[in-house]
Amino acid sequence: MSVSARVARGAAGASRRAGRRRVEPVFYWFLLPTLLLFTALVLLPAVVGVFYSFTDYVGFGDWSFVGITNYRAVFSDPAVFDAYAFTIGFALVTVILAQAVALALALGLTSRIRYATALRSIFVIPMVISGIVIAYVFNYLFSNTLPSVAGSIGFGPLEESILGNPDLAWIAIVIVSAWQTIPGALLIYIAGLLSIPHELYEAAAIDGASPWRRFRSVTLPLIAGFILINTILGIKGYLNAYDIIVALTQGGPGTETRSVAMTIFTGYTGGDYAYQMANATVFFVLTVVVSLLQLLATRGRGLRL
Repeated sequence: MSVSARVARGAAGASRRAGRRRVEPVFYWFLLPTLLLFTALVLLPAVVGVFYSFTDYVGFGDWSFVGITNYRAVFSDPAVFDAYAFTIGFALVTVILAQAVALALALGLTSRIRYATALRSIFVIPMVISGIVIAYVFNYLFSNTLPSVAGSIGFGPLEESILGNPDLAWIAIVIVSAWQTIPGALLIYIAGLLSIPHELYEAAAIDGASPWRRFRSVTLPLIAGFILINTILGIKGYLNAYDIIVALTQGGPGTETRSVAMTIFTGYTGGDYAYQMANATVFFVLTVVVSLLQLLATRGRGLRL
């Protein structure tokens, strides 16, 4: 065997040994507290909840097995169907609005403008404020300030609070939810835009490409992965909408803006524990499907969430 062959064989053996290198026990000791907390606070309650979804348990007292009765009731309940329809529709509309605004802001904040760094700091402020605080502030604006301004200029449709209008209340929820989540998407888009080599834009400009053509042919393809990540994260977040809706409309007028999460939590305190646990299990399966779609869509793009 030649010297080069022996060297190559030795390198291959070393690589295999490195791949089989034993993990230091200290790492397991660092991992153990996290596993214990996750099991006690997340996994175990989830398993218990799924168990009770097959019973008639009301949250206290005795219970008995009822099979899939609760699940059949969930799939035939118009109120649950309306909650899912509102939640999914709200998530889709909000993610489109939030991504469009965040991308537009990112394009502006990565261009050659003065005070770009200071403006970025200002635009991310909503991300560090509690959602329920933001919602209560907007509740006052929609209920008092906006009707007052509309009345002073004679704009009739907004002289009454849109939070009490069954046809317009959802718009307020979309606006507030987007306002809170735009900063997070903005930071991701800024990172994506800054990763694009400037030479590509120079080459496109030399070829005579207009700003719109450069955006469509250079920017969009190169940040497609970032758009996908923001979209999936946004949809997953909006599906769990709860605090903003509670602070703005309490699910009203009537039940027009009641989300799935709000329906589940309300049922817990209304004696429908087992029934709402079945609803929560169905909702969990839905979010898992969204997560799997996320993994499939981002596979091979070289990006990690």
